[in-house]
Amino acid sequence: MISPLRLPAVSAMLAAFQEGGEHAQKFLGISLTIWQVVNLVLFLGVLVFFVAKPMAAAFRKRQVEIEERSRKTEEQRREVDRLSAEIRERTARLETEIEAIRRQGVAEGESARAALSERAREEAERLRRDAMEEIERRLLAAKDELRRSAAELTAAAARELVSREITPEDRERLLTESVSRMKATR
Repeated sequence: MISPLRLPAVSAMLAAFQEGGEHAQKFLGISLTIWQVVNLVLFLGVLVFFVAKPMAAAFRKRQVEIEERSRKTEEQRREVDRLSAEIRERTARLETEIEAIRRQGVAEGESARAALSERAREEAERLRRDAMEEIERRLLAAKDELRRSAAELTAAAARELVSREITPEDRERLLTESVSRMKATR
């Protein structure tokens, strides 16, 4: 679409071309070429005022937005770098702590194993000692029982032998000797 300000210039140009070589026309006593130059300057002025200034302002605004985004992006990049360094530091610290915990666990495990082994050895020694004492006790009890049984059997055999071999006169004589020995010891 042709601007209303350009309309006279366009009509003047068309008229000049139609005349084809006739002398230069004038409008209000001024040559059409001057009018065309004035019209062009006005058109460019309007173009600058309505198009260039808003575009320049839009470009400045866009440039400010880009600079702001760039600044924010740089801040975010620094924050990401900081967080990344912090994560690496924490990871290294955690790995160190995990290694320390693992070493402590191994040491505690070895200590617990040694303590359990020592307790088991002590318990085995106590059980062996208790078993030996029980064996000794039972052996002594069995020996005592065997002696009692042997003494009873010997006494029974001796009674039987004495009762078969001793006559009533021997009994009387033994009784008299026993009583006289008892009187002598008093």
